[in-house]
Amino acid sequence: MNNPSLAVVRTGAANLASVLAALRRAGGRPVLVASPREVESAAALVLPGVGAFDSVMERLRAAGLVAPLAERIRLGRPTMAICLGLQLLAESSEEAPGVRGLGVLSTGVHRFPSSVRVPQLGWNRVVVGAGCRLLESGFAYFANSYRLQAAPDWASATAEHGGPFVAGVERGTVLGCQFHPELSGPWGQRLMNRWLAAAEGAS
Repeated sequence: MNNPSLAVVRTGAANLASVLAALRRAGGRPVLVASPREVESAAALVLPGVGAFDSVMERLRAAGLVAPLAERIRLGRPTMAICLGLQLLAESSEEAPGVRGLGVLSTGVHRFPSSVRVPQLGWNRVVVGAGCRLLESGFAYFANSYRLQAAPDWASATAEHGGPFVAGVERGTVLGCQFHPELSGPWGQRLMNRWLAAAEGAS
């Protein structure tokens, strides 16, 4: 990506080294950001996520990032949300009753049933649905105890763990991944490459 304005939100909980490395392999020049102005001005932005729904949302609120993040996604500006980052786009999560998410996905986040291993750790097959242009079917690396069961009005991909769940969503250059593309080998790297190319084309 020729535009240096590729931002990665410093959420305070994510392991950023692998995300930054994957973006650099894709030709990007990522910088860490933590202010509303940086989130608003970024040509492309990554919202990573490792940790708990409530603590990360609290950090985003304290930094004044909730409104600018929600707004850029509603406007369809190039944004990638990873793992917990995808869950933060929802309205709420069973992990943190009473804590509101960014609310750009009209759905909630639910824990996997006790009939399967929780957390889900390891590789799982992703199957794309109609309308997906960035996501493709393949195997991805997951590390999650909670998941979205639906993503109304978004093109989506699914995986199976105690029943089908949302593995990824997309709308234009907005991409959400429940899996970790940066840990998903060549398949995940190709996805990050496609997203960066689409972001550059939208700038």
